[in-house]
Amino acid sequence: MAARLRARLGAEFLGTFGLVFGGCGSAVLAATFLGDDGVQLGIGFVGVALAFGLTVLTGAYAFGHVSGGHFNPAVTIGLAVAKRFAWKSVLPYVVTQVVAGTLAATVLFVIASGRAGFSASESGFAANGYGAHSPGGYGLGAALLTEIVLTAAFLYVILGVTDDRAPKGFAPVAIGLALTLIHLISIPVTNTSVNPARSIAVAWFAGPAALSQLWLFIIAPIIGAVIAGASYAAITGAAKSTLDEGVANNPERTRAHRA
Repeated sequence: MAARLRARLGAEFLGTFGLVFGGCGSAVLAATFLGDDGVQLGIGFVGVALAFGLTVLTGAYAFGHVSGGHFNPAVTIGLAVAKRFAWKSVLPYVVTQVVAGTLAATVLFVIASGRAGFSASESGFAANGYGAHSPGGYGLGAALLTEIVLTAAFLYVILGVTDDRAPKGFAPVAIGLALTLIHLISIPVTNTSVNPARSIAVAWFAGPAALSQLWLFIIAPIIGAVIAGASYAAITGAAKSTLDEGVANNPERTRAHRA
């Protein structure tokens, strides 16, 4: 059992590392980039949104069969509320996800610091925020509602496409596309969290302002995940069943429990 748990936590570590490094890395290193002739070569909001979606999609296929591929504390908690994941494994998963995300942000910080004049606090370092720290200047209420609603929507997608009644073979694609869509909607509002591990990871480097607002990007995604996890079965008529340590008997569930 201990060896099995280590393997699952190792998979969660790698998947979460890839999500934070790939998604936040695209925002920090490639979102805005000027060529020598002054032409904008950056990938912009759309590119960042695609990067987050692709990291989750590829991570699900690579590691989902080992750990269920959560890569996100909100997903882990939401699945536990929905009785798709064992509560005794929630804390080890969440701690692993936060540590992995922080290590990925550390590596990203070292790389970004290799560019002359780089400042994590001045650039924002892909941190989430509201008010003056929202890309579009959206306030606290808008940020809170956005993160709750979109995290709930994300969990509904995950629970739906990993349901035994769902078509098999496409869950990672659907979830990756859902995360892409979520980023396209909410990057202007909060810089998109829906994942406390992602928010915590970069906030350490972004400075006091990001840390002072971090509470929202921990609490709101968890609230959204709990709402979805608690209501999915009632809404859809799905039978509730506790999974064996979060790895479903259904291989499709196993691959696609991600974020």
